[in-house]
Amino acid sequence: MKKITFAVCLALGGISIANAADHATKDIVQWTPNTWNEAQQTMPKGDASVGEKLHNSLFCASCHGAKGEAMTNNWPSLAGQRATYTYKQLLDYQSNLRHEDERAHIMGVIAQTMDKQQMADLAAFYAAQPLPCPQGLAKPAPALVRVGDPKRLITPCAACHGANGQGGINETTSLRGMPKEYFIRTMELFRDGHRHNDTARGMSQFAQPLTDAEIEMLADYYACDAKPTAAQPTAALSK
Repeated sequence: MKKITFAVCLALGGISIANAADHATKDIVQWTPNTWNEAQQTMPKGDASVGEKLHNSLFCASCHGAKGEAMTNNWPSLAGQRATYTYKQLLDYQSNLRHEDERAHIMGVIAQTMDKQQMADLAAFYAAQPLPCPQGLAKPAPALVRVGDPKRLITPCAACHGANGQGGINETTSLRGMPKEYFIRTMELFRDGHRHNDTARGMSQFAQPLTDAEIEMLADYYACDAKPTAAQPTAALSK
């Protein structure tokens, strides 16, 4: 299985590099609340059974697991994500709005082969799966999750992503059980200005003031099986 996974990803990576120049010439349009609302209204009704077949035929399991559960720290968990979240990400990959690293290029190549109905079907399949950490997150929630940091105008994570990381409405990501390395990489991409597909730049604004230590602390909290990092005073995390 590891050899098959590597071969699939390597092949897709080669295709993505070959097409990178073509993708770069596309007109990339950033979402606004209005245009995203319109996209949601026209989103096809997904069929989870059809989505499961797509999951298998497109080799999604090679990176995302048999039912959308992350197999390694390098790829996100898709199981239990709201259908509108997955649908939006696939649209963003297809339009090249998500092009922050080589992994995004691989997903862009895959999304180019799909129409909106297939995207909705695949999204419905993942939405039908249970979220990771079925018992919820047992660790005490850090201050950034519960109350944010008013001094730095940081909204609490729970306000959008749920009190237990279960996700919010529409396209808001579930963070529960997200692999630690993927979480850290994603937050750094938002913070450092390399990822731009967040509607109204919400995540970019939230992540910008965060330190490396704070991002790692949040990654530890949301990862089901991660051990917490060395305890740090709450006051230090608010500076």
